[in-house]
Amino acid sequence: MRGPHEEHAGVRIAHQRKLAGLTQRGLAARLPYSYSLLRQVEEGRKNASPDLVSAVARALRIDVTVLTGQPYVTELQQDRLAALIRPIREALDLYDLEDAAREAATAGDPASDGTAEHSSGGTRTAEELAAEADELCRMVRATHLSRAAHALPALIAEVTVAAHRAPSTALWRTLASAYRTAHDIATKLGFYDLATIALDRLGWAAERGSDPLLAAVRQYMRALAYFREGEHSIGLRLIEAGRAVAGQARDQDDHISLVVRGQLHLGASVISARAHDADAVSAHLREALAYATRTGEAGRVHWLSFGPANVAVHEVSAHVEMRRYGKALEKSRAVRLPHDWPLSRRAHFYIDRARAEMETGRSDAALTSLMAARKLAPQQTRYHPGARETINGLVAQRRRTPDSLDNMAAWLGL
Repeated sequence: MRGPHEEHAGVRIAHQRKLAGLTQRGLAARLPYSYSLLRQVEEGRKNASPDLVSAVARALRIDVTVLTGQPYVTELQQDRLAALIRPIREALDLYDLEDAAREAATAGDPASDGTAEHSSGGTRTAEELAAEADELCRMVRATHLSRAAHALPALIAEVTVAAHRAPSTALWRTLASAYRTAHDIATKLGFYDLATIALDRLGWAAERGSDPLLAAVRQYMRALAYFREGEHSIGLRLIEAGRAVAGQARDQDDHISLVVRGQLHLGASVISARAHDADAVSAHLREALAYATRTGEAGRVHWLSFGPANVAVHEVSAHVEMRRYGKALEKSRAVRLPHDWPLSRRAHFYIDRARAEMETGRSDAALTSLMAARKLAPQQTRYHPGARETINGLVAQRRRTPDSLDNMAAWLGL
């Protein structure tokens, strides 16, 4: 059992419950979970699953991040990442201010991280700007968060100026790409308010670029934000809105269209899993697999990683969300990740597998999976609430084991 002052979701739940003036039984009455489970979570004897955390947050009318402890300020300061968030926030605020964006672009120096050798005076071509936006996206997918975060504000400023001076579909798409990178960085570091702002900017750029598939991707990402908050019905409505927008694309059999529509089904599968709707999960996974069979592995379409491998990984995630941990482990053994898959996606798979292993008592295997995630994506793993809570669960299991052995030995008269 954890010590009384150790920081884990159960401790935060207990603190917020008391602030709300509720007993454990009073809070449990508002949840789709038992009083016994809530008590064990608060005491650190059971892991706080993401769906339980989101249910508590809804019941107490607080943000999920209050219970997960995000953003993890101490670690961010240690990794020198906290100071990189404010410039990104300021760059997002300049979306409709060409003069201010031009000043920021002139003052910036994105060459300092080695991604490009130029002064940010706004003289690059649309193709050059798009290439750097793609490179920053690649950095995030490779989990080089600090490098991407350092270069991003100046790029946003420069593309903002260029798009206002000579509007074109290509420049608006590039700006949307930069906003997507801002969203991904903010999400991975736990700054969900900033991630929401970045999504709003993405929608603004997609509208000006007249790109229905990009707008559909934004709806998919908005749905995942509500998924984190446990708002399943809103998340699913956003997925449906995304599918409607994607249906406006000129060529429904185009490769990009197939990828986006397939990814929307994957998003719906994990949201349905959080809602414990197994039939809907199966239906969405079947639809996604049908699309994936047609597209093959498609890793660079609107910064998605769609394909048969992602369908298999989402099936594992869905079983974890539905607390079918044995089934999740069974499915995980059949997963074959492509060699060129983004490190961020590979690490996420290992974090999911670790949770299933921990919940089925395979402590050593769970730790091995978490170590694999750390090796692939150290920054992402350090700031992933699932990884942190799984570690807390493993610590609790290890501390219980000696007591269990002592009790068994005493019972046997040893």
